[in-house]
Amino acid sequence: MKKIFLFFFSLLIGIFLFSWVLKSVGWPEIKKAFLIFTLWQGILILILTFGKILTATWKWKEILKSEGIDLPFLNLLNIYLSGFSIMYFLPAAFLGGEIFQSYVLKSKHSIPWSKGMASSISDQILDWTTNLVVIFFGMIFFILKIAFLPKKIALISFVLFPLALFGIFYFYFKAFKKESIIEFLFRRFSRNFKNSEAFETEKEVFNFFNFKKISFWKGVSLAFFEEVFLLLRIWFLVNFFGQNINFLSTLSILAFSYLALMIPIPAVLGIHEGVQAFAFDALKLGVGLGTAFALVIRGADLILALIGIFISFKLGSGLLREELLKK
Repeated sequence: MKKIFLFFFSLLIGIFLFSWVLKSVGWPEIKKAFLIFTLWQGILILILTFGKILTATWKWKEILKSEGIDLPFLNLLNIYLSGFSIMYFLPAAFLGGEIFQSYVLKSKHSIPWSKGMASSISDQILDWTTNLVVIFFGMIFFILKIAFLPKKIALISFVLFPLALFGIFYFYFKAFKKESIIEFLFRRFSRNFKNSEAFETEKEVFNFFNFKKISFWKGVSLAFFEEVFLLLRIWFLVNFFGQNINFLSTLSILAFSYLALMIPIPAVLGIHEGVQAFAFDALKLGVGLGTAFALVIRGADLILALIGIFISFKLGSGLLREELLKK
């Protein structure tokens, strides 16, 4: 019940922020940016977005292969899109997408819960590893270029980012030493915690994050390859809006997208638009163009998320039908 209340509360905040950003920037500014944007350009942005999804699915397939599981790519793509749609609409703290992916793998392909959950968690850790690399270098360039950050952006940059960075470093340190994080945490909060499945999941995650394994380096490479698709998407979109942009500015814009993701608002509604409006204005690209940019990105992501929702309903109803037939 608490999570449902938190979801709707954060959604209301997102709606308020979204309306406030659009009102502050003004529709004439946003419309001016959209006037030169064409249908085929929108299709290319959608193709690049789908390219990122295909690469992410390939990465997930490699993680599962490291666990001795080899499923057809198309099957995994359907499950990945379903998980992506849940993660898109829910704040990051809910972990709904990973749970759904693990449930489908267990119910449809008889894959143990610990292995399915471990693959999804490993996938997210790889993503946040590369995300933090992008944030680090993107923000360094941005600060050097504009020489200041407003208080709200500084709060995200110098509070949430260091916390996320510490979390990733702590995980890799523990994974390298094969020391249980779960045991360390629950020894302090719950002495009676005995969940063998949780420990088995952690063991599977640690087994993947082994620097000596080629599967780990394949996963890292594919995670960075995902960033290439997102950087290309930004570069093409900004050029479609009639502005020239270099690699470092593109990196900064992607860094701001990831900073927005750290705020637990469904679909980062309002947060992404506001952050990009500031970033584009600071980079002398125009506040209206920044908002238009965020809206196009939202549209591309939303199309794939809606496809994922359709697939998740199809998968869910199929699994429910199978359960009823068993009874």
